[in-house]
Amino acid sequence: MNNFKILLNGIIKENPTLVLMLGMCPTLATTSNAINGMSMGIATMFVLILSNLIISLIKNLVPDMVRIPCYIVVIATLVTILQMLMQAYVPDIYNTLGLFIPLIVVNCIILGRAEAFAAKNNPIASIFDGIGIGLGFTLALTLIGAIREFLGTGHLFSIKIQGEDYGMLMFVLAPGAFLTLGYVIAIVNKLKKEE
Repeated sequence: MNNFKILLNGIIKENPTLVLMLGMCPTLATTSNAINGMSMGIATMFVLILSNLIISLIKNLVPDMVRIPCYIVVIATLVTILQMLMQAYVPDIYNTLGLFIPLIVVNCIILGRAEAFAAKNNPIASIFDGIGIGLGFTLALTLIGAIREFLGTGHLFSIKIQGEDYGMLMFVLAPGAFLTLGYVIAIVNKLKKEE
């Protein structure tokens, strides 16, 4: 499989949120607006790309008995670096995402890609897989966040689109996350059946 197909695979065919249904906790919790969704997706993509690269490079050095713990140490180290960078350079986003940044360590998307792809492929292909899956996750979270933000407040990326009286508070709250995710997945499934 060439690198372009690997990249598209993560965005479309194996989109972690809309197709594989992975990473639902950050999807539902951090998408109250488009900026939060996009920020969480980019943070996850950073860890995903680097963990895929490192795991692809060390896969032959790690014994099978300690493979998963080693992968988790790699991922946890990258998340710690990410936390420090976010605290230093984007503290507002770090404070908004809060607990969900350290939870990237146990995000099944990252460990799943490490096990299913990076441990079996070369570093370049693993980087492209990380970019593809990361972009797919980021696009899904940004889309869900944008829909929730617009329906809930009348804003889009914190820019006022509708008047002051516009907005359905439910879409900014937890039930809105479930409704929006359900409808987006239904639309994606309908489009896939039509192809």
